[in-house]
Amino acid sequence: MNRIFFVIAVSLFLVSVGNQAFAQTVEFTSTNILNPVVILETNLGNITIEFFYNDAPNHVENFIKLSQSGFYDGTIFHRIIPGFMIQGGDPNTINGVPSTWGQGGPTERVDAEFNTIKHNRGIVSMARSADPNSAGSQFFIVHQDSNFLDEQYTVFGRITTAESFETLEKIAAVEIGGSDRPIDPEQVKITKATVVNRSEISDLLELPEPERTQSTVTPSTGNQIYKNNDLDIEFIAPEGWLLQQPKKVSPIAPDIRIVGPLTNGFNPNITITISNIDGKIIDDLITERNELLSQDTSMAFEILSQEKTIINGKQAYVTIATQNFKTNDQLLKIKFKEVMLFSENKSYIFAYANIINNFDNEISKFDESVNSFKILSEEESALESIENGGGCLIATATFGSELAPQVQQLREFRDNKLLQTELGVSFMNTFNDLYYSFSPFIADYERENPVFREVVKITITPMISSLSILNYVEMDSEESVLGYGISLIVLNLAMYIGIPASVIVGIRKYI
Repeated sequence: MNRIFFVIAVSLFLVSVGNQAFAQTVEFTSTNILNPVVILETNLGNITIEFFYNDAPNHVENFIKLSQSGFYDGTIFHRIIPGFMIQGGDPNTINGVPSTWGQGGPTERVDAEFNTIKHNRGIVSMARSADPNSAGSQFFIVHQDSNFLDEQYTVFGRITTAESFETLEKIAAVEIGGSDRPIDPEQVKITKATVVNRSEISDLLELPEPERTQSTVTPSTGNQIYKNNDLDIEFIAPEGWLLQQPKKVSPIAPDIRIVGPLTNGFNPNITITISNIDGKIIDDLITERNELLSQDTSMAFEILSQEKTIINGKQAYVTIATQNFKTNDQLLKIKFKEVMLFSENKSYIFAYANIINNFDNEISKFDESVNSFKILSEEESALESIENGGGCLIATATFGSELAPQVQQLREFRDNKLLQTELGVSFMNTFNDLYYSFSPFIADYERENPVFREVVKITITPMISSLSILNYVEMDSEESVLGYGISLIVLNLAMYIGIPASVIVGIRKYI
C-alpha cells in the first residue's frame, strides 16, 4: 500500500477509552515477568519498547507472546517512510518475495483497542487492513508526529531509550526503493526480539505520560457522530468502521467511504456522494441517476424497488437493488440500498452495500446514518434566524419541534416545484410582500414570550398539515399549480373561518 493510500485510509471517528496512567505494574499472562519490555536487536542498533497495558491489553499480550516465541526474529522493517513511520513484523519478509511483504501475519487476529494516546514520535502502534479488527503481527514506529492516525490505529507502546531513538533515525534514513521498501533489507533486519524485565534496563529515559487526544470518556453506543465542516455535513457513523475521505477523482466519485469488518469474504460499506444540483429539478436528477445505475448490465444488475419519500424533512428517492460482484475469483451476490437526499443546491447520495445474506445484519446502522444526516449551514442559518430576531414567524414557532421537518419539506417544495412555474413565482412574490409586512414583528414576540410561541405553533399546525399534501401530488403545469393552490386556499378558509363560524352560529342557535 503506497503512502498516499495509507494517508487516505485513516478514519476520523472518535473512539473513547479511559485515561489511565502509563506506568503500570502488571503480570502478563504470556510471560512470568512482572514488568516486561521488549528489545528488538537490529543491525543498526537496538530498539527498546515499553507498553501501555491498560490502554491495549490484548495487543500488548499479543506482541509480547510473538516476541517471546521468536516470531519477529529475522523479519525486517519492510516499509520505511521518512517523516512518517517505519513498519515491520511481517513473516513474509524472512523468505517471501518482496511483492508479498506487508501481507503476512499469524492466523490469529486481534480486535481493535483504539485509544486516546496520540501518534507522536516514538509511539508504537499496530498496523491493520481496512478491517479495524485485523491486527496480527505487523506494527509501526512513528518517526515524526502523525496525529491524523490518532484513535484509528491501536497504540500499545513506545520506544524508551536514547539508543532506540538513534536507531529509529538510522532506519528512517536508509535508501528505499519502490513501495517504500529498503534497497538493502539486511540493514533493517530484526535479528532477535527479547522480553526482559523493565528493571534490567539501566538507560531508560524518564518520559512523561503520553500525550492524549481530547476525547471524552463515554460508554460505547455503537455509533459515532461524524462532522465535516468542509463538506458542510454531520451524521452518525457506525462505531469501529473505517472512515475514509478519498480524493474526488470525478463528480460521481464518493466524498466519504465507510468500511466495516470483513465478513464472509466481503467488507460491508457505506458511501456518501455530494453533487451540485445546478438548477435541476428533483425528477431530472432521479432520471439521471437511474440512467447511470442501468448502464452496467454485465454483472446481473437488478432493481428490486424504488420510491419517493420524505426522510428527516428532506425529499428523498430510495433504490434497493442487487448485483453480482467478482473478487478474488469468487462471485458474490451483493445487495445495496441507495438513498438520494435533496437540498436547495445539492444532492446527497447515501449507499450501503453488503453480500445478500448479511445485508439485514447492518442495515439498521445505515438507516441510522441516513436519518441522522444534517446540513450544517441549514442548521446554523435556522439558529441564526431564531437568535437575531425578525424573519419568519412560522419557522420561529416550529424551530426544534416536531413540525420543523414539515416546514423544511414545504421550503423545498416551494423551491423545486412552485418556483418552477410562472404562476408559482407570481403567487410567491405577492405572498411574500404581504407575509413579511407583519411576520418579523410576530416572530420577535414569539422569542420574547414562549407561551405565545406555543399558541402560534398550535394555531398554524392545521395549515402546515394541509400544505404538506403538496409533497405528494404532481404539479407539472400551470393548470395544476392553479388547481391545487385554489383547493388548498378553500380548505384553509374552511378550517380557519368556516368551521369556527359554524360553531359560533350553532352556539347562538342553542342559546
